[in-house]
Amino acid sequence: MKLQPNVGGKDKIIRYIAGGVLVGAGIYYTSWIAIIIGSILALTAAVGRCGLYYILGINTCIVKKGK
Repeated sequence: MKLQPNVGGKDKIIRYIAGGVLVGAGIYYTSWIAIIIGSILALTAAVGRCGLYYILGINTCIVKKGK
């Protein structure tokens, strides 16, 4: 089963920023939960796939037609 990308451009930017802020805040305040959540956000942005989006049926990625 090949999973299709479901995280689009603007969504990726938001995830990178939010992930970086959470990781930074987690390091500053020594909060492992913030570090983990921020890392997950950054990872899903880098990969372009989000498991929760698959479950909820959300797709913010632009689909290329004609292929």
